[in-house]
Amino acid sequence: MRAWTPPEIPTPTVTGPAVRVHDTATGGLVASDPTDGARLYVCGITPYDATHLGHAATYIGFDLLLRAWRNAGHDVHYVQNVTDVDDPLLERAEKVSVDWAELAERETELYRTDMEALRVVPPQQLIGAVESIPLVIDLVQRLVDAGATYELDGDLYFSVTADPAFGEESGYDTATMLRLFGERGGDPDREGKRDPLDCIVWRAERPGEPAWDSPFGRGRPGWHIECAAIALEYLGEHFDVQGGGSDLVFPHHEMCAGHVQVATGRPFARAYLHAGMVGYDGEKMSKSRGNLVFVNALRNSDIDPMAIRLALLRHHYRSDWEWTDAELFTAVDDLATWRKAVALGAGAPAGPVAEEVLAALADDLDAPRAVAAVDRWVAATLGTDGLADTSDADAAGTLLAVLDAALGISL
Repeated sequence: MRAWTPPEIPTPTVTGPAVRVHDTATGGLVASDPTDGARLYVCGITPYDATHLGHAATYIGFDLLLRAWRNAGHDVHYVQNVTDVDDPLLERAEKVSVDWAELAERETELYRTDMEALRVVPPQQLIGAVESIPLVIDLVQRLVDAGATYELDGDLYFSVTADPAFGEESGYDTATMLRLFGERGGDPDREGKRDPLDCIVWRAERPGEPAWDSPFGRGRPGWHIECAAIALEYLGEHFDVQGGGSDLVFPHHEMCAGHVQVATGRPFARAYLHAGMVGYDGEKMSKSRGNLVFVNALRNSDIDPMAIRLALLRHHYRSDWEWTDAELFTAVDDLATWRKAVALGAGAPAGPVAEEVLAALADDLDAPRAVAAVDRWVAATLGTDGLADTSDADAAGTLLAVLDAALGISL
């Protein structure tokens, strides 16, 4: 599966410091300063509808990590999946009377155009669930060989007790796991399971559903095994960061880790990063609630994608927050003010601002702090906080480079 066209990114005049990120498994900041290239896996979309601002906030958040690593001098290998066969997609396709594969491709293409417009750096590999089925079958076979699976009415389940580290990624107690498992696609109440938390790794063929041949019978992958197999194939064992929204902490990322840890005997990822949830009208954005704000709808309303990105950057990637139209319109005005300042060419000293922006992004991707530093430079340059300062003849060039390289904002 192809990704999208990468943006041309300038090289800032200042090298960024080593990166620290918040690891969900330990609950604290950890250094992420790889010596042999950084490896990042981020869980992608299930393409049954258009990209909304919750998606955009998550992928921009991990785009900041990729840029921070690069600005610190690291090569980055970035992989992302697309769950182009799964229950929500099949249900949506049936409801609107569209072929499921056609729906998946249409919405994936829209996702590509949205990410490109927002200047999100694409992954080196964007891998669909369908194309990863041979990888899934190989990993499932390894779990079978390890004695970590069992069959129930044709479905093949993974025994979570096979992983001694199960639960360490999320840190949740059993009651919380059971509640979230039931809310997020699991089947804790199914009779015959050895443990209520056991999850499907190969789902037997159901009437009217797509299916593929395998040593375990015709069927299709479970959700968690897909990402586990893709990450293991393209990034190898014990890669640097597994990322996604905070709603993936459990069961998805816990199960992914369990699958690979049983198959390889090594930890899945060195750190687990999770983006906060974006709300609208008092609730988390979700298809079921119908409170989605779509990126393409804003773009089709002549909103500059850089204003959308700036509005999202004013919130820390780990925070839960509420989207409002007022924030977007403020970002539109702020972007115009930033452009007015850099159009002068000369401005307030930009070197310290560039250093502050890079330092903020290296400190757990603190985009609000970085944006605030730019706001102060703009105010000083335009004189909105006193006498205008144009003492740095090369200020605009310095700022333009670091804004794009670190924050992904192209003026």
